[in-house]
Amino acid sequence: MARIAGIDLPKNKRGEIGLTYIYGIGHTTAKNILNQAGIDLNTKVQDWTDEQLTAIRTIINDQVKVEGALRSEVQLNIKRLMDIGCYRGTRHRKGLPLRGQRTKNNSRTRKGKRKTVANKKKATK
Repeated sequence: MARIAGIDLPKNKRGEIGLTYIYGIGHTTAKNILNQAGIDLNTKVQDWTDEQLTAIRTIINDQVKVEGALRSEVQLNIKRLMDIGCYRGTRHRKGLPLRGQRTKNNSRTRKGKRKTVANKKKATK
């Protein structure tokens, strides 16, 4: 079982796919890491040798910000936006989409489950 950056990588996946299980590493970064380490992209994670694992670990530690450090940096960036009170910060605070999407019909992912509001009853004469 390969363990990199505190994450257990799946054994039966190809190397470039297995590395994407680490937060902060996508397809392009995974390809670059494996090319620098001199490992074939199609080699499965279970077939990596110890030397290849250490090479991957050193590349990730030296060049890529992953997992806890990256998560904390993202949270600090969001907190900074909220503190300075910019448009994106207020949208984060309200839990609404912040990249210009419409909110009348869609955006259920950001707004959450619907909160039904009852109609106001008309007064009788």
